[in-house]
Amino acid sequence: MKKVLVVDDDPNIVEVLRLYFDKDGFAVISCLSGDRAVDTFMAAKPDLVVLDLMLPGKDGYDICREIRKTSDVPIIMLTARTDTLDKVVGLELGADDYVQKPFEPKELLARVKAVLRRVEKKDDAPVSLPEQPENAEVVQYRGLTVDKARYVVLVDEKEIEMPPKELELLFFLASHPNRVFTREQLLENVWGYDFYGESRTVDVHVKRIREKIESPDKDVNWQIKTVWGVGYKFEANN
Repeated sequence: MKKVLVVDDDPNIVEVLRLYFDKDGFAVISCLSGDRAVDTFMAAKPDLVVLDLMLPGKDGYDICREIRKTSDVPIIMLTARTDTLDKVVGLELGADDYVQKPFEPKELLARVKAVLRRVEKKDDAPVSLPEQPENAEVVQYRGLTVDKARYVVLVDEKEIEMPPKELELLFFLASHPNRVFTREQLLENVWGYDFYGESRTVDVHVKRIREKIESPDKDVNWQIKTVWGVGYKFEANN
């Protein structure tokens, strides 16, 4: 049984979500305070976190930041604000999706299932054995190696910490050098048809990837390039 941690200071929301999630076979752990959220997370070890942005004590940003220091467990943020910046900041901190209040519990449940499907798909991916390197899903350029089989990124032979979705996006672009993809195509190919977010998600992830893979080697022959009005491409020159 999958466990979902719901962090929200509104007991009515928590109870409604508990009813919906229980009915669908999820075990629900709840926390009404931001200050106790991280401790509850560490003790419960949930499969996914539904995290309200505005909480007494620590807010959702702080909690997301602390969780991401030790775990890649999926996080769906809840926000009553309409400001896009709040959503972008949440994504930059490592949230996987967001839902705006007021929301339909059925929609949130659908998003939870969609995120968990993506995680399970990643976990079920075959792992290449050391004695069979030819079967590894690896793309290489000067100063850059992206190994999707082991979920490892190397820049100038130094391993770079990168959440799974960033690595998958980088791998997809680098696997199709010099081909332009729209944001919608990237959402479809990397996040999947069941992703409920918006194209701004791609921009946030590309920004974070660029910051991490910048190489001091000025002679590298690759870059993630913005094609204005269209999308992105991984530009590589011989």
